[in-house]
Amino acid sequence: MKKIVLIGDSIRMGYDKYVKDALAGSAEVFYPSENCMFTEYILRFAHEWKAKGAWGDDVDLVHWNAGLWDALELFGDEPLSSLSYYGEAIARIDRRLRMLFPGAKMVFATSTNLKDGVSKPDFTIRNCVVEKFNEEAVRALSGTDTVINDLYSLTATFPDSYRSDWAHFYTPRGTETVGGKVLSVISGLLGITPEEINIESFNPESYSQTAIGIGY
Repeated sequence: MKKIVLIGDSIRMGYDKYVKDALAGSAEVFYPSENCMFTEYILRFAHEWKAKGAWGDDVDLVHWNAGLWDALELFGDEPLSSLSYYGEAIARIDRRLRMLFPGAKMVFATSTNLKDGVSKPDFTIRNCVVEKFNEEAVRALSGTDTVINDLYSLTATFPDSYRSDWAHFYTPRGTETVGGKVLSVISGLLGITPEEINIESFNPESYSQTAIGIGY
């Protein structure tokens, strides 16, 4: 049975259970119980999440993201991470994950699209900044075999009905579509067939914002 690790912020927390449920019987899916937030936080705790979860050294694929917290602007200040630091951190995380999971395929998901002009003035993440951070992440990973899962372009097409707030997609259609894209990339890389994916087990009530109970 394949082993998959999902690491990332509250966007990941919106689809991790969906992916795990969909791959039940075909793959073991592991992820931290917490919001992985910043790039620096992932660098600090990735090895502890592996040890605590007993994920082992035989993981087949790691799908990860980081960026929205790094791009966060508080009280009109600059993003919490500079663009140059963010690029360096993305490259370091890629190397760290390869060290922790030496046989795993690597997938990096771009940060998702936001609804501009809705966030609070003292807690802002803007699409124009996220786009620059995504570009920097792709640049930092160039030259590696890390696969890019472009969730930004996907979520930029979403109607408001897919969104649960200005930043998240904790709705039935949002979860299905984001989770479906993640499943598509994972299954393609690991040779998991459509017949092995249990989409019919999707229960919308399990993926609502109330059920997930997390966010920024």
